[in-house]
This record gives sequence, structure tokens and C-alpha cells, in this order.
Amino acid sequence: MVAAGSDAVPAGRESAVTVRASLPLFRKPSVLPGFGLTLGFTVSYLSIIVLVPLAALIVKSSGLGWSGFWTAVTTPRVLAAFQVSFGLSFAAALTNAIFGLLVTWVLVRYDFPGKRLVDALVDLPFALPTAVAGIALSALYAPNGWLGKPLNELFGMKVAFTPLGIAIALTFIGLPFVVRTVQPILQDLPPEEEEAAASLGASRLQIFGGIILPAILPALVTGFALSFARGIGEYGSVIFIAGNMPGLTEILPLLIVIKLEQYDYAGAAAVGTAMLAVSFVMLLILNLLQQWMRSRHAR
Repeated sequence: MVAAGSDAVPAGRESAVTVRASLPLFRKPSVLPGFGLTLGFTVSYLSIIVLVPLAALIVKSSGLGWSGFWTAVTTPRVLAAFQVSFGLSFAAALTNAIFGLLVTWVLVRYDFPGKRLVDALVDLPFALPTAVAGIALSALYAPNGWLGKPLNELFGMKVAFTPLGIAIALTFIGLPFVVRTVQPILQDLPPEEEEAAASLGASRLQIFGGIILPAILPALVTGFALSFARGIGEYGSVIFIAGNMPGLTEILPLLIVIKLEQYDYAGAAAVGTAMLAVSFVMLLILNLLQQWMRSRHAR
């Protein structure tokens, strides 16, 4: 018997409390069993799919030594390819962040004939093979194409085989990432907050900047990061419209393929490792910025 108000713990409960206290800090009691098995499967799967290939890439490039690695990734041709891939991917992702938000706003806030068709067309770059997209864009913006010819004759603007054509291709394949990331967040925003702000005399611009934008900004940054990451590694939809001129329209994935065709495996691995490092740093910065915005909005 345990006296009322006593701090003593019954024998059965005491053993349960002891077992619970002995559990590791990262392991929380769960109704579903098999934590160790699922954790081991997850780590093994990620190691085989992600970590092992990346480790092999780094090991292959390390065979050059630090001086050889630095020489391989700082040649004028490689630096120009870095500028083309990262610069145009950033520009395309920024364009998608702006116009993707507008597309999302129209799809969420308005009803119009053909809305479902427009909503389905947003996912077209996901379903369309990248090579098909590249051929279609090249035919469309070629000097004798439907859009390339009038742009060239009326404005003297050449799109195909220029950096502008690469930016258009990267914008095309990156748009769905922004729309599909922001769309559910915008749909779940409660209209009561906007109505309350409007009743207090806030303008539409103040409502958007003070209520809507802070709520969707983390998702918008996520869509920007996904679009940017997709653009860096894009190959199929770019090579047909780029023209592949070294120092002007040559992208990093194509340069890696060229080095492989020349049996320069170590050089290709070095360029891939440098590309991986720069991408990781930039995505890490974007993720930290996203977490900071979420924590600030939660306050």
C-alpha cells in the first residue's frame, strides 16, 4: 500500500520509469515498434543512393592532388561554364519566383474558364522529357522559328544559341517547383485575417505585404531553391538551344560530358566535385534563410 500524497512509486511503474529514463535522448517512445530497424534501413538506403556516389566522386577527384584539382577547376573554360550555369540558373529561379507567385495567385484566388487546364499545364515540364523540351524550344526560338523570327526582325533579338535562350529553357523547367510549393500554403491561409485587416482600413498592398507575404515567403524561398538546384544540373533541355559555344553558352553538365568523352575522368570528377561544393553551400544558405524566416513568422 502506498499512502495518499506519498512520493513513492509502485513497483510496476518504477520499472517502466527506469526503462524510459534509460532510453537515448534521440529516441522517443512510440506506439509503432521497429525504430532501430527503420532507422537502419533509412541510413543504409541514403548511403547507397546518395552518400556512396558522392564519396566516389570526391575520391576520384582527390587523385589529382590539391594543385591538380585547383588547376582543373580554374581554367578559363571551366570558370566560364560555372558563370553560365550558376548565373543563368539564379536568374531563371528569380524569374520563376516572381512570375510563379503570380501564376499561383491567379490559380488560388480566381475562378475562370479553363482553370483546370491551366493548372494541369503547370506540371507539363515535369512530364515532358527534357530532350523534347529542348528541341521544342530550339524550333520555337530559332532564327526562322515562330517566335525567333519576329523577335529577330522586329527587335533584333536573337534567342536561340545565346545565354538568353538558356535562361528561357531553365525558366521553363523550373516554374512548377515554385507554383507547387507556394500553392498549398496560399490555399490554407485563413481569409479572416485579411478581412480583419481590410475592416481596419488596410490597403490591398498593406494586406499583401503584412499578412500574405510573410506567410508564404518560406515556401517561396523553397521553390526558388528547388528551381535553382534543378537549373544547375539541367542538361537535356539546354544543350539544343544553347549552341554549346565554349566561354559563351557552354554549361557545366555539358563540359563534364565532354571531359568524359575525352577520357579525362579525373578532370570530370574535379569539375563535378566543385559543382557539388558550390551548390551545397548555396542551398545551405537558402535553407538557413528559410528557417530564419519561419522562426520569425512563428513569433
